[in-house]
Amino acid sequence: MEWFTADGYWLGRLVFQKALAVVYLTAFLTAALQFRALIGERGMLPATGELRRTSWRTAPGLFRLHYSDRFFAVVAWTGCAVSLALLAGADNQVPLGAAMALWAVPWLLYLSIVQVGGVWYGFGWESLLLETGFLAVFLGNAGTAPPVLVLWLLRWLLFRVEFGAGLIKWRGDACWRKLTCLDFHHETQPMPGPLSWLFHRLPRPVHRVEVAANHVTQLLVPVLLFTPQPVASAAAGLMIVTQLWLVLSGNFAWLNWLTITLALPAVDWSPLTEPPAQRGAPVWYEVVVIAVTALVLVLSYRPARNLVSRRQVMNRSFDPLHLVNTYGAFGSISRVRLEVVVEGTDDAVVHPGTVWKEYGFKGKPGDPRRLPRQFAPYHLRLDWMMWFAALSPAYARSWFGPFVERLLENDRDTLRLLRYNPFPDAPPAQVRARVYRYRFTTWRELRATGCWWHRTFVRDFLRPTRA
Repeated sequence: MEWFTADGYWLGRLVFQKALAVVYLTAFLTAALQFRALIGERGMLPATGELRRTSWRTAPGLFRLHYSDRFFAVVAWTGCAVSLALLAGADNQVPLGAAMALWAVPWLLYLSIVQVGGVWYGFGWESLLLETGFLAVFLGNAGTAPPVLVLWLLRWLLFRVEFGAGLIKWRGDACWRKLTCLDFHHETQPMPGPLSWLFHRLPRPVHRVEVAANHVTQLLVPVLLFTPQPVASAAAGLMIVTQLWLVLSGNFAWLNWLTITLALPAVDWSPLTEPPAQRGAPVWYEVVVIAVTALVLVLSYRPARNLVSRRQVMNRSFDPLHLVNTYGAFGSISRVRLEVVVEGTDDAVVHPGTVWKEYGFKGKPGDPRRLPRQFAPYHLRLDWMMWFAALSPAYARSWFGPFVERLLENDRDTLRLLRYNPFPDAPPAQVRARVYRYRFTTWRELRATGCWWHRTFVRDFLRPTRA
């Protein structure tokens, strides 16, 4: 079938596949380096508990067959190895069927990880990586021109990501409609980056332009993805620029980079280079792609209905394999930044002279003098959950107690998640947590004190606790 492939999109497919391999590598590396403290056998919320609460039907995956920390490590590091192989172009050195099988491996491995990750893996970019990775299995390799149907499915996914995010904002917090949300967001976002202070200090009229541009990019531009070239390329380009702006303004794990990755195959690269010689698609491949397209369209019904619903929800999977999902972010914006500060002491009995020493986190604000660092696309899961804990203790009810217990033991794996342990020689006698209000300092305060943040005590989060 001549209509089945589009030779001119071979370069878009290539850069998409390379970029996706990098995102996969980041995701597997994040899992390999953090899982023992979070979901390991002695973790805060062991994966075995998640396996007991779910079933094959609701959460299928490799760990249904067996779970151990050693096996999880094998899965995560195998994912890293396969991602590197794909980045190096291994899929283009094998027949089409083998290439599809190779792309299916990281999808299956990461699906298995997400299924046992619990609250630590409850972020929208987990499902987005799985949905993108599933479609990548059917995109083919260098021996065959890209299938048109899969290219359109990738645009449909990008449309839902952007349009869903735009609708949840417009329907949600009134500050999005008043163009005032960015008066607060750069300061109150989950994990600010090194430029977030500067973004927050931009003049308010600039913030209004930022919000208005966001509405245009998320509510109007996505429709243009389904128009002829070069309009579709221009729409994808605008989305890429917007996502790069978000990359500069904060740390959102691999969400922005994966969205950029999705936009790459929507760009028409054919004016830049001639396509190489490519064989026609075999009949079995055409049948498989058409069947997958039909499946995705059927599964798209509930996410599409959610988009037009007044009760739109964001970041939800409608099937156990995360094949077609709904997305969105920041339907409401915090006006005040609260942070949970965790401290320990050597004193067995607290008295007025007790000295409390603060634990340092890698990404979340702590020491007012410390400029926020850039970590994305790497995902600091504990730091992100600490932001949710500050919003409401209910978000931390399941894991904060176990976290403190491990601090009282100087648990090696838990301490690896932190930047600084004030008790390197022996565990603390007691640990407490307090809530502070953080705000970015002004230019004058920064020059006078060298502090990027000003913080004020609000309340106790956890009273002094001993082992």
